[in-house]
Amino acid sequence: MKNLFKAVMMLGIFAFFACEGPPGPPGIPGQDGIVIVGEVFEIGNVNFTSANNFQSDYYEFTVPIEPGDKLLAYILWDVVDDTDVWRALPQTNFEFPQFGIFMYNYDFTRFDFSFFMDGNFDLSALPSEFTRNQVFRVVVFPADLANARMDFSDFNNVMEYMGKTEKDIVQLQPRQ
Repeated sequence: MKNLFKAVMMLGIFAFFACEGPPGPPGIPGQDGIVIVGEVFEIGNVNFTSANNFQSDYYEFTVPIEPGDKLLAYILWDVVDDTDVWRALPQTNFEFPQFGIFMYNYDFTRFDFSFFMDGNFDLSALPSEFTRNQVFRVVVFPADLANARMDFSDFNNVMEYMGKTEKDIVQLQPRQ
């Protein structure tokens, strides 16, 4: 009887490990084994003038971004003790009450993006430090990483969350 019980138990164990469940959901087509990561770009020497209607050139992505991905943009606002201070766009500025308010903003498609300034006064009246040689960073944030608790206004937090460092930032030039 003991031998029969042992044989049934062994058979049961082999049958248990030989079972397969239903297949899982399919993955993203063409993404087998690929880790989904975002990209970070830096665009320097952006000039806003009345000649370009206070809008930058367009910058193209090397590969179109996925439809659900988020584009985050930041402007280099200040440098304090050799540390860059980045502010999320849109960024509204109230420093010139004699003129009014203005803002830096951006727009994008899956294929490209640009920056622009808008205000309730003639922007050519602004000092050149607000219109010339601006530096921006753009983060393509994958929808798969989106988290409702994420603070997207903090550039350094976004970089850390994505596992990116300064070495990962790609310098972009306007499209030709």
